[in-house]
Amino acid sequence: MTALLPTTPAVPTTPLRVLICDEMNPGNLVHDGFEIHYEGNMAREETLRRLPEYDALITRSRTKVDRELIDAAGSRLKVIGRGGVGVDNIDLDYASLRGLLVLNAPESNNVSAAELAIMHLMAAARGLTRSDSKTRQGVWDRKFLGLELKDRTLGIVGLGRIGSIVADRAQGLRLNVVAFDPYVPDSKFERLGVKRAASLDELLPQVDFLTVHTPLTDETTGMIGARELALLRPDSIVVNAARGGIIEEQALVDALHSGHLFGAGVDVFVDEPPTADHIFLSAPNLGITAHLGANTREAQERVGAEIVARVLAALQGDVSKGAVNAPALDAKTLELLGGHLDLGGKLGRILAQLLPGAHDIEVTFQGEFPADPAPVVTAVLVGYLSGSTDELPNMINARALAKERGLNVAIREVADSPDYQTEVIVKVLSGGPVSGGAEKERTRTVGGTVFGRSPRLTRLRDYRVELEPQGFILIASNQDKPGAVAKLSNLLGTWGVNIAGMALGRAQKGGEALFTLTLDDGLTHEQLQAIRDLDVIDSAYIVRV
Repeated sequence: MTALLPTTPAVPTTPLRVLICDEMNPGNLVHDGFEIHYEGNMAREETLRRLPEYDALITRSRTKVDRELIDAAGSRLKVIGRGGVGVDNIDLDYASLRGLLVLNAPESNNVSAAELAIMHLMAAARGLTRSDSKTRQGVWDRKFLGLELKDRTLGIVGLGRIGSIVADRAQGLRLNVVAFDPYVPDSKFERLGVKRAASLDELLPQVDFLTVHTPLTDETTGMIGARELALLRPDSIVVNAARGGIIEEQALVDALHSGHLFGAGVDVFVDEPPTADHIFLSAPNLGITAHLGANTREAQERVGAEIVARVLAALQGDVSKGAVNAPALDAKTLELLGGHLDLGGKLGRILAQLLPGAHDIEVTFQGEFPADPAPVVTAVLVGYLSGSTDELPNMINARALAKERGLNVAIREVADSPDYQTEVIVKVLSGGPVSGGAEKERTRTVGGTVFGRSPRLTRLRDYRVELEPQGFILIASNQDKPGAVAKLSNLLGTWGVNIAGMALGRAQKGGEALFTLTLDDGLTHEQLQAIRDLDVIDSAYIVRV
């Protein structure tokens, strides 16, 4: 397959044609070099008939862009734009297979979503839902005492685009703001004037109000449960206008019933729409909206204008904004670098868990690679940013997202590789100046190579290892003395955790040693702490590749 779009736009001899087949406010439709036809609520049969005449298609959620529609488009169609965030109506796998770029406009609702979170906070603080319900029932209750926001502390989980806007608006309300986001560098906290919490457990006890603004991932699903809610100050307020499931629904309701929480506000459910007997619907002091984060007139106007602008830019070769899928590299590059691309993604994911929130990332290529290894750098960034950004990173947008995050990227090439034919070494740096002018900087380094097309870990910190990076990897350091591996293996055995692979490394005999275990299953926080408490273990971490 050839590259999807040219990197340098060619001047079209005939206008590029764009079809908008769903209702939206697309803004200005007159652009040099383009013909844009707006046909809101176009019948499917008409879309199927006319689509082969266009270079790009723009939809909302109504039109199903499935195999039938993609096949009907023929070879002319290059770009599919989806106004808004979701792309559930588009067959992404088939679009990617056909070399079609899929774009969306996730930023258009940032302000609206942030303002909704603030609205829920203010409504809960003043008992709006409670008072509205009682007044409609004929009960004139003026005894209820609400809470002022001024001089209280708001905790934010996730300081991405929406969380940053919430922080700005909260400071305007004279709230103190502290946030937890391990993937954001210190420079962003300083720029926003937000205090940094090193962990969720550090954040929760010091806040009066809590709002979450993270993507829904394996890591964030259920991250605020009964234990975390109990850490909040009595009479706290909790808001979830991000994704259903980040805050455990039953735990939130229990905390409201017990009186530990003063109130709460939710815009999202795990399953939407909720059933008539959903526990939220009878919970006390809980304000509910029907997933309205993007539903303002202004956001809807921005959606249309932004997706049109991004589609036009993509047709001219600029695919840096809004890309949802990663079109295939050409067949020759995939054949030559496929294993190294896989390796780069794995190294990035490992480092994201060992040292999130880095400000610098350095990728060193050692040896003679079969092709220009530049795409491997992008694969590393995709792995490092996965699960930590509002927008899903891919081979198209990863570099732009890294720049937005403030992540500096450096590339080094060394002609000789002393131990392998090729080796990719990735180092990330985090931290910076502290009081007294001293430097407090942390680094993590991982390296790998490819055997055939199979990635292998070759380096962790300054230690040589050889391990297939898959599943769960337990990384432990200890003094090089007999018995360490045996004690750890016995402990894992008592939990029924199977060891699939092992690699050992040491700097010198009798000094510090490092060993890695590939496990079939993950470990709980309590199990990991039990490993750290062993007298033969200096440190232990687990990563999921």
